[in-house]
Amino acid sequence: MARRCMITGKKPQSGNNVSHAQNKTRRRFLPNIQVTNLYSEMLQQKIAIKTTAAGLRTIDHKGGLDAYLLNTAASKIQPELKKYRTKLLKLQQKTAAAK
Repeated sequence: MARRCMITGKKPQSGNNVSHAQNKTRRRFLPNIQVTNLYSEMLQQKIAIKTTAAGLRTIDHKGGLDAYLLNTAASKIQPELKKYRTKLLKLQQKTAAAK
């Protein structure tokens, strides 16, 4: 899998190293990718996610992994996470029908 954040979509960028003499050589700016396991309280399981530090802050800001997956538009969620989103939606419908 490419060096791409599953939450924010950040990927490597290219640019120049510029020396004091203004010599320019190509370089890559790599995102701060972290592989982390986040716990889903509704599914009661850990989910492995490749994300940046900014992506972890986004999840924290939204109120956790479950809240992020449920409250974010399906078109903005990466395909790797869509299966967890559908599981959460089914579980949410099942609990709403039980009430």
